[in-house]
Amino acid sequence: MTHFLTPQTCSTSFLIIFDTVSLPSTGRRIPIALPNTGALSRRRHTLYIRSAIIVFILFAFLQFHVINYDSSDSGSSDSTNYSTAAILQMVPPVFHKYLTGKPRNSTHGQNGTHFGGEGTRTANISDILRMIHRYNDLQTVLNEDIYGPLQNDSVIIVVQVHKRITYLRHLIVSLAQARDISRTLLVFSHDHYDDDINDLVQSIDFCKVMQIFYPFSIQTHPNEFPGADPGDCPRDIKKEQALLRKCNNALHPDLYGHYREAKFTQTKHHWWWKANRVFDQLEVTKYHTGMVVFLEEDHYVAEDFLYILELMFRKSQDLCPKCNILSLGTYLKTFNYYTYNKKVEVTPWISSKHNMGMAFNRTTWYDIVRCARHFCEYDDYNWDWSLQHVSQQCLKQKLHVMVVKGPRVFHIGEWYGVHHKKSNCESNQVISKVQQVLKVARGSQQLFPRSISLTQTSVIKKTKLRKGNGGWGDQRDHQLCFNMTLVGR
Repeated sequence: MTHFLTPQTCSTSFLIIFDTVSLPSTGRRIPIALPNTGALSRRRHTLYIRSAIIVFILFAFLQFHVINYDSSDSGSSDSTNYSTAAILQMVPPVFHKYLTGKPRNSTHGQNGTHFGGEGTRTANISDILRMIHRYNDLQTVLNEDIYGPLQNDSVIIVVQVHKRITYLRHLIVSLAQARDISRTLLVFSHDHYDDDINDLVQSIDFCKVMQIFYPFSIQTHPNEFPGADPGDCPRDIKKEQALLRKCNNALHPDLYGHYREAKFTQTKHHWWWKANRVFDQLEVTKYHTGMVVFLEEDHYVAEDFLYILELMFRKSQDLCPKCNILSLGTYLKTFNYYTYNKKVEVTPWISSKHNMGMAFNRTTWYDIVRCARHFCEYDDYNWDWSLQHVSQQCLKQKLHVMVVKGPRVFHIGEWYGVHHKKSNCESNQVISKVQQVLKVARGSQQLFPRSISLTQTSVIKKTKLRKGNGGWGDQRDHQLCFNMTLVGR
């Protein structure tokens, strides 16, 4: 019996090609297998190579659009639209209200502050102080009637605010889009009283909100310590000249021979005050045991930042029992979401790398606050460098951090006047690129990973004790800082 092979009997892993001949008597056509010349195999091999190349190109193309958000890499040929209108198009319409200001019929008063809600009049320092103390005494939690009281293990988000309302608007928009944001308490800590900023914060309706006000600001003490007292020594005067002049702080220049500048000292004071305030003074946080996330007005969060924070917290006991800080941000201008979207790294905490989107709980705070003198007397005007000094010189268990490799907190601005300022165009570039990064990450399903894993940590050299940056030699700063310290309730 003759058996004829048909295509149905062939394995799916290969293919046999047939030719046919006709039988003279019957006219039937009999399939005959052709010899294998290797041409088909070569064609298949070429097809595989081409497919692999196409996949690689697509992968590289997507990576290019995901990993870079640095504004400095955009040359004049970059045709991307960085206009305010283009940025607005990337925001869901329901959140446009946070990006547009309300007209205010008022005159600007002293220090740029105005009181539109109380008629047209000039605001003076006593008015500002009265309002600040009122806010701090009332401790009002907005939207608590909608979202319920704060749970002990809920996340508290603390935002340090100066007066850069444009950046703050974008931070609020990013927070509004975060999953589970309604479960959090959002605390805005201000060192500048401004009605426009207050209106913006008080318009938030997606979670519980509280405002606290640093009461020793330059705004409220413009001509006296901790502001710039006319009797203080000029920054660059020599100590010998200062002693002859008998200016207020002549005996206490910093380690570089310079005298204090109020605008630089305020940030460190504010950071220390707000941490003490949140952990040890607010009634709403009295029994709180959960994580506190520290952000600043020029940060921008991914929609899964709370989700990632929870994953990191749950896995920290297994992956890094000694970790006492979690970090959600990075200062890298390029990164790889495809490789690192669910990767975390464990390392000793380094102030210049892990101070953005950092989170810790009350246990870690009490370890830090017991070292208040090391923080308050260290000759450095930066709060993060001072915290590094605390870790190296005082803590029994130094600060260790678990940091997410694919960032969930981005830096979209610059420090106000401390380093340098960006133009509006450059600021729009960074904001737009962060929006694009998150859009592509969202579309390629790189957000909300099911789990996180620890990537191989590179060998870390022993951190050297660093000399402070100065700016903090005045003993009045040391005493003010220490007077704001509350060890426990």
